[in-house]
Amino acid sequence: MLAERNVQATRTTCPYCGVGCGVLATSRPDGTADVSGDPNHPSNFGRLCSKGSALGETLSLDDRLLYPSINGQRAIWDQALDLVASRFSETIAEHGPDAIAFYVSGQLLTEDYYVANKLMKGFIGSANIDTNSRLCMASSVAGHKRAFGSDTVPGIYEDLELADLVVLVGSNLAWCHPILFQRLSAAKEGRGTKVVVIDPRATATCEIADLHLKIAPGSDVALFNALFSDLARRGVVDTAYIAEHTSDYDAALYVAQGASVADVASLAGLKECEISTFFDLFAATERVVTAYSQGVNQSTAGTDKVNAIINCHLATGRIGKPGMGPFSVTGQPNAMGGREVGGLANMLACHMDLNNSEHRRIVQTFWNSPVIASTQGLKAVDMFRAVGDGRIKALWIMATNPVDSMPEADSVKAALKACPFVVVSEVVRRNDTTPFAHVLLPSLAWGEKDGTVTNSERRISRQRAFLAPPGEARADWWQMAEAGKRMGFADEFAFESAADIFSQHAALSSLENNGSRDFDIGAYADMNAKAYNELPPFQWPQPAGQPPSVSRFFANGGYFTPDRRANFIATPYRPPAVLATAEYPLILNTGRIRDQWHTMTRTAKTARLMSHIAEPFLEIHPKDAARCGLTDASVAEVKSPHGRIVVRTLITSRQRPGSVFVPMHWSDQYASCARMGTLIGAYADPVSGQPELKAAPVSVTRFNAEWYGFAISRCKPTALTTDYWAIAPAKTGWRMELAGLAPPESWDGYVRALFDLDAACEVLTYQDAKAGQHRFAVFDGEHLLGALFVAPEPVAVPRSTVAEKLDCEFPDPSGRLRVLAGRVGANEPDRGAIVCACFDVGLNQIVAAVIESQCMTVEAVGAALKAGTNCGSCRPEIGRIINDRAITKAG
Repeated sequence: MLAERNVQATRTTCPYCGVGCGVLATSRPDGTADVSGDPNHPSNFGRLCSKGSALGETLSLDDRLLYPSINGQRAIWDQALDLVASRFSETIAEHGPDAIAFYVSGQLLTEDYYVANKLMKGFIGSANIDTNSRLCMASSVAGHKRAFGSDTVPGIYEDLELADLVVLVGSNLAWCHPILFQRLSAAKEGRGTKVVVIDPRATATCEIADLHLKIAPGSDVALFNALFSDLARRGVVDTAYIAEHTSDYDAALYVAQGASVADVASLAGLKECEISTFFDLFAATERVVTAYSQGVNQSTAGTDKVNAIINCHLATGRIGKPGMGPFSVTGQPNAMGGREVGGLANMLACHMDLNNSEHRRIVQTFWNSPVIASTQGLKAVDMFRAVGDGRIKALWIMATNPVDSMPEADSVKAALKACPFVVVSEVVRRNDTTPFAHVLLPSLAWGEKDGTVTNSERRISRQRAFLAPPGEARADWWQMAEAGKRMGFADEFAFESAADIFSQHAALSSLENNGSRDFDIGAYADMNAKAYNELPPFQWPQPAGQPPSVSRFFANGGYFTPDRRANFIATPYRPPAVLATAEYPLILNTGRIRDQWHTMTRTAKTARLMSHIAEPFLEIHPKDAARCGLTDASVAEVKSPHGRIVVRTLITSRQRPGSVFVPMHWSDQYASCARMGTLIGAYADPVSGQPELKAAPVSVTRFNAEWYGFAISRCKPTALTTDYWAIAPAKTGWRMELAGLAPPESWDGYVRALFDLDAACEVLTYQDAKAGQHRFAVFDGEHLLGALFVAPEPVAVPRSTVAEKLDCEFPDPSGRLRVLAGRVGANEPDRGAIVCACFDVGLNQIVAAVIESQCMTVEAVGAALKAGTNCGSCRPEIGRIINDRAITKAG
């Protein structure tokens, strides 16, 4: 049966993180799809995380943008594209090409990216094209180019399995790149790989760590400088490699020697013995991989952090060999592909440089373009400043949501509102950016798109369509090509398919290359449509005439600098751009959570992915919570000089004292006031332009709610006016968390407005005004339409179990009263907060398995409950639950 299904399945690639997992997708008649991991894909070998496993549940069309619109009115494609082309042409004629900008996305396919870059840099003639990858990987790009002369990731995923020591810096691999975490976990279990985690938070990744350095935010450069110095002091450096393949070793080492271990311990908030243990491990272990992600990149010193890490690997010659090297783990599914086509404002196509006249000649000649951008354009932060001050007068935003994700997000919102002409290409009708579009264009989504993506190990894979385009939605590359044609460049944008674009991209990569540039996929320049459709995953470089192979870079030198030697980079420590003050005493860290993606336009469609964490939260240490007057599950107000948010409180010793954490995902579509970007100052790394998203000074105070509520509703709420609210889908409806600064004038009126009730609905009520307790259950005949539970403190009801009662029949009074009381039946115990999204297993069930059934390993819990046996993303949390109960029992 499985084999028969797999024959019919489409081989495609997951649209989430940069791991680039292969997926088998089979469409169903109802528009959903059966999704499983592709066992033959070399990135995941059949594994999928919780998000990938739930892809088939995210394909509904209920919120899809299905036709173009102009100023909110439905339009046809010709009208919309004619307007885009004419407004862009008029703006260029009146104000010059730099008055135009594109802000694109790592969610685009390589073919989309290629056409955008070609249109902007070769035909409009400006480099004002940047991408949300600027918020993600720009510091890695800059660090690679400074050290290697090219944006080259030296290693491959297999190195995580071959290493004897893996150092994870600023990377919650367990939640952000779960499949790589599973591969590393298996290596640790199978061959004893040591794991060091360097992170201010005790994340799920720390569950497999032999050593966790709970480093002070922003002190990474000091730590790795000290490591570099220590390696030199011990003589654990590869002098032959340094002499033959590198430059500027002495200058970089001189700077690194500027602080003692004691100084670094004080600066980083670590014990000297912890630092010494880390240094001993690194010095004694030849096969070391240092994998890093956003905790390194998203900093005003991000590029120096990257180079401080690379310096340690260059000094030891531990690079480009099996199980060795610095490894940048990409955040988005096609951030790497965007870098390959020059999607950043300071790049040209195919890893060529804007400031290199020969590279400009190669690209302009190949494109047959009238102009070529010769100076770098505006990077993301500066781009939106230019929108705000009027320098940019026409902006095209594609597949990203900057009103949520950019720093100083309220300023971005104001800039878009004032911009004379904004085009937005989107999948959904409504996010926090689409209201500012003068022209709104419907794009294809995953399952409908056709093209390629490149993962973190330089592996190019196909995303294939298995669903028909809905409504009038069109590919992003088609939209831009049609605009280019209408601007007078018909011949150069006469692409008929994604295959045409990829072949052109491949041909350009090999032009006048001959090994002088790292990126070369010339072997695919002459592909026909059939070969493109059948293209298997492959890793670049892949020059013409050479068989496909797995490749590492730089084991024997061969860097892409003019002298072919790597550069050691001096990286003097400097603190974050803005430090804590008396007014803003806590440092805000931001990032992802396990089951959500970016601003949730895809992942929030499925109740399964919202069941683990259903509302935005503030993670805070108990000491800081006490000082701020917070109690667990209360609501907190977080302020910075740039904005404010209101979120639920999660008090935990996993957080470092003096630091707090808020997830990046929630938007105005799902919460009343939780746009994290409003808190972040627009301070950027001077080299990479990447903003500092991990170290924003904030204040935290209690949100003085007089009442808290939890509600369930069969219908999505449309007009929530409560002071605090967060909504999430349930299996047959919606769930809501609520809190108010003052009670409504009438609770009965509030309930009728909340559920939009008509007179025929029956409302069961329990109210104790003196105690502040109010409960309502709403029925349409025998069916439960909704319920509201109100208390003067955070409401304690079995949320997941109660939500599953929506639309159930309750013919007898006793069942209705149980709903009103928030109780479940005797044969239906409260599962607790959902831990395993794949099998809907709750905390209480796992605790019972540990205590009552003595399931003292993750495997034993899996055997008893199935939890952790599918995607494995919840295994660290299950392990922590087991350890906590074991400690409690021992105590």
